[in-house]
Amino acid sequence: MPQADPVIVLGAGAIGSVYAVKLAARHPVTVVARRDHVEAIASSGLQLIGRETVTVRVHAITQIESIAPRTIIFLATKVNATEAALAPIANLVRHDTVIVCVQNGLNSEGIARRAVGGRGIVLRAITQFGAILQSPGVINFTASGYTLLEDGPRSAGIADMLTGCGLDGRVSPDIKTEIWRKLIYNCVINPITAITGTDVGGIADSRLNPLKQLVIDECLAVARSEGVHFKGDFLATIADVFGASQTIASMRQDLMRGRPTEIDHMNGAVVDLGRRTGIACPVNAALVAIIQAMDRCTMTS
Repeated sequence: MPQADPVIVLGAGAIGSVYAVKLAARHPVTVVARRDHVEAIASSGLQLIGRETVTVRVHAITQIESIAPRTIIFLATKVNATEAALAPIANLVRHDTVIVCVQNGLNSEGIARRAVGGRGIVLRAITQFGAILQSPGVINFTASGYTLLEDGPRSAGIADMLTGCGLDGRVSPDIKTEIWRKLIYNCVINPITAITGTDVGGIADSRLNPLKQLVIDECLAVARSEGVHFKGDFLATIADVFGASQTIASMRQDLMRGRPTEIDHMNGAVVDLGRRTGIACPVNAALVAIIQAMDRCTMTS
């Protein structure tokens, strides 16, 4: 039986930790995380609660010193932390290292490629899983789903690996469209639930429909300028898919913990692209300004 490829989860917060626990069933896993999380994992293991209750022992560190042959790195940091996470290990990345960017926003894979100087293989991924960092070492696993991978070298094998570990890996023939689909969901759900102080399911409140539709319309206009077209009703889909969710969106989690949000890489990215193509996005721009103000307040309080 061939030896399992080593896995590093770089930025093992809530989602990264879910991947680490699942992958540890069949692969040697190292998690790279904040010191308090690392210390808790070293002491008591990495624990999932919620949809599953399981504790695993994984190697936990605060920084990477070496990268073994054929290592697969699942990059699960916030997009705004990508460069800081990857630049220190750029010289360690091998030709057979794969970096899978399990991140939100636009162009996280491009940021990653630049950060490692074009070394290794960088693939974009989209996750449909949900989780909350309950406390150091403990993750509340709130939503199960699947993982979409950019079609590229080793993608099929990585998708099989994910599926074998309960993470339902799928290779997308059109990752750009899927990135935009997830971005539109995020541009609606993340800032609005952060502002209203609700869990993800709160986005289904029909009183928010006029605001949600304005956000969606601006996003769709910018997506079309990028050659991405959608059919269907995003407003209805968001209510149907996310209305029952009891998880907390990542942006609200960041604000609750006094950490920088990814607003610049979500609604802010739409505004920037729109500006370059002459498409005004005043509603998305307003959400950016509000979240940035909330961000400043939580960072200074």
